[in-house]
Amino acid sequence: MVNKLRKKFVITAMLSLLAILLVMIGVINAINISRTIRQADNLLFMLADNDGYFPGMVDDLNGPMPRNMEPSERPKAPNIPFQFEMLNNNRDAEVPYQARYFWVKFSSDKSITEVNIQHTATVTEDVAKDYATSALSRASQKGFYHTYRYSVVQKEDGSYLVLFLNISSEVLNALTLLLQSVLVGVCALLAMFILVFLFSGKAVAPVVESLEKQKRFITDAGHELKTPLAVISANIDVLEIESGKSEWTESIRNQVKRMTELVKNLLTLSRMDEEKPNIVFNNIDLSQIVKDVSSSFEPVASSNNKTYRVNIEDDIHILGDKNTLTQLTSLLLDNAIKYSSDNGSISVNLTKEKAITLKVSNTCDTIPSGNLDRLFDRFYRADSSRARETGGYGIGLSVARAIATSHKGTIEAVREGNDTICFVVNFPVQSVKK
Repeated sequence: MVNKLRKKFVITAMLSLLAILLVMIGVINAINISRTIRQADNLLFMLADNDGYFPGMVDDLNGPMPRNMEPSERPKAPNIPFQFEMLNNNRDAEVPYQARYFWVKFSSDKSITEVNIQHTATVTEDVAKDYATSALSRASQKGFYHTYRYSVVQKEDGSYLVLFLNISSEVLNALTLLLQSVLVGVCALLAMFILVFLFSGKAVAPVVESLEKQKRFITDAGHELKTPLAVISANIDVLEIESGKSEWTESIRNQVKRMTELVKNLLTLSRMDEEKPNIVFNNIDLSQIVKDVSSSFEPVASSNNKTYRVNIEDDIHILGDKNTLTQLTSLLLDNAIKYSSDNGSISVNLTKEKAITLKVSNTCDTIPSGNLDRLFDRFYRADSSRARETGGYGIGLSVARAIATSHKGTIEAVREGNDTICFVVNFPVQSVKK
């Protein structure tokens, strides 16, 4: 139980942390990408607004920088107009020399009239024409084309200006940030896993202590109740010998039987909750167990006018505990008889294919809505009034699940149509010496 609680705590904590990290990484990178696109669009807008040139700059500055020019010989950058303030990173006078771009002009009939590739060294005029023609044919006026951000602008005279801005370095920076943030996230996740794992014991300690007290109380109370129940049962026998049977002694006997069954189930649950239940597994003929239990319930079903069908495959063996497997089958059949509809049907099936499967189904007036897994919760009763009539405590299916789990099996409730519920127990197929 302690290990299960620690495992659940660690998994829950790590999934929560993973979700937070994913959101943070996603938001940071989304903001960075949005900022990069916005900066590129602002720069393209500036160029488009000035017919493909930087505003307020002399023609020489719009040409490539001579490589042999000494720094002292370079022309001084003029005052940059207010348009540059639109850029979030406050680009300075070096922007015209850093930006790699080209543009192509089209007439109103979309024929090329001018190509400018002075500000890029990797694009030929033919490539520029192909890029621009392709961008012009697209429905969107802005977008990405390979490592370029493009913008299509239609002038007042009907002509077109198609601009391309190289953003390869920005894309590389964005990818670098993404990889770095993912790496940091993974490292943080690993570090938190170590911390959560180390402190998980202390975190679940109060819950473990509470469960241990509950289990100890159930065990002690169960053993304390056994003696008075045995005494009451013996006294009833004496009364019936002396005075004969009566409805009062029969009622007391039935209540003693109910209480004895409840104590038995509570003690079974308490034992199954232990880390290593004291259960000895042997080679068990499960087919024979299910046959014997089914036979014992057949008269009960017949007396209640219920159709009873049994289909059990012979010679199915399993490594398990005979007593608890008998109890599991009894609990499922008892539940089916108690909650089946009037004049309904009950079926028991045991087969062996990929797994050893025990199915107990019954018709019922109303199948609980929602998740049927809650039927296995302790003391849960879908129909409290029906449970009182049938004498149920809402603990039988919890015991059934505990027994199935102790045998490395699973149990689930499934709907079959609108009026039938089926409890399916699957056990792993194991190599058993017969």
